Amino acid sequence: NSLFKAELIRNKGPWAGISDLELAVAEYVDWYNHRRLHGELGFVPPVEYEIHNATTTTARQPAGA
Repeated sequence: NSLFKAELIRNKGPWAGISDLELAVAEYVDWYNHRRLHGELGFVPPVEYEIHNATTTTARQPAGA
């Protein structure tokens, strides 16, 4: 929450109205979840990491199967 407020609310505002803020929030969430370079993931975007992980790991079998 504090990261969100520091990066978006304080640094990118003020907005003309609530609809401008809603659009800014949607764009920030999209960037944060899909395009930002994540240091703990080898500096790749989270979506790229998820795709790579899904294609390189085998599906786990349930216990007792």
